[in-house]
Amino acid sequence: MAATDDDLLRLHESVDREAEGLEALHVERLRCASGCASCCVDGLAVFEVEADRIRSEHAGLLRDGRPHPAGSCAFLDDTDRCRIYRSRPYVCRTQGLPLRWFDSSAGGEIAELRDICPLNDECGDPIESLPEDACWLIGPYEGRLAALDSRRGPGRSGRVELRSLFENPADET
Repeated sequence: MAATDDDLLRLHESVDREAEGLEALHVERLRCASGCASCCVDGLAVFEVEADRIRSEHAGLLRDGRPHPAGSCAFLDDTDRCRIYRSRPYVCRTQGLPLRWFDSSAGGEIAELRDICPLNDECGDPIESLPEDACWLIGPYEGRLAALDSRRGPGRSGRVELRSLFENPADET
């Protein structure tokens, strides 16, 4: 396994540890469970370094399998469970958690924004009132992931749609 692969595994493990802490903090509000695929949308693009992990660990599925029908993530099975859960990309590892990030307006003002899966917003304190450390901060891990991807070299980094990893696209009907 190349150094970038080892670094990606460590990054995913670090994300999982931090996400587990937030999951424990929000256990009463989280409705996510195996088979819940509300956040598993189509059109997600991941960094090439994560796509390479999926290609490496799921070559048979990508060669012989078919993607889930369009509209949901290509990697869902017939019961809406993830077929690549162990090697799922970063974006999938934090789904359902209260999220926060910073964005600048047209006027240059920086504002904190927050979001949570609507299924997980039904009980618990309003997301706006949660302490900062009770939300997943979008940005730091994405930066680390982009840095890992850039180490692949010019022309070898970038983003790829998950659905495009399958060799045999789903039949169009």
